[in-house]
Amino acid sequence: MASYTYLTQEGHDRLRGELEEMKTTGRQEVARAIAEAREKGDLSENAEYDAAKHSQGLLEMRINELERTLANSRILDESQMDDSEVRLLSNVTVKNKTSGKQITYKLVSESEADLTTNRISVSSPMGRGLLGKKVGELAKIDTPRGLLHFEVVYISMG
Repeated sequence: MASYTYLTQEGHDRLRGELEEMKTTGRQEVARAIAEAREKGDLSENAEYDAAKHSQGLLEMRINELERTLANSRILDESQMDDSEVRLLSNVTVKNKTSGKQITYKLVSESEADLTTNRISVSSPMGRGLLGKKVGELAKIDTPRGLLHFEVVYISMG
């Protein structure tokens, strides 16, 4: 049974763009690097050739991974989702019970997670701890830095 990857339209479009870039420009660049390395002679002792072939393998692996992710993806419409509890695509404002600081996170799939924009994966410790919580509820999150307590202050979609 295939497991689905739930994406926003923005995340789906970003992955599709990355895949197309790799299939066109990426493959052309790797082919050019392999051709240049071949011209330098004996392939058995050619480090540039080995490196170019390794790059080609990594590129094809990433292309395969993206194709699998997109084939098994489902696009979620945030406007149709309930904001009564924390779910995938929720914007959730939490208050750290120790420091009193508040922060807002958006819960997304692993492929869309980006901590620099406060987009956290639902499979991360924080994401798992917040899922299903309602405004006013306390979430106990087991992190590498120890057990943290957060109060859910606000939930929205979009």
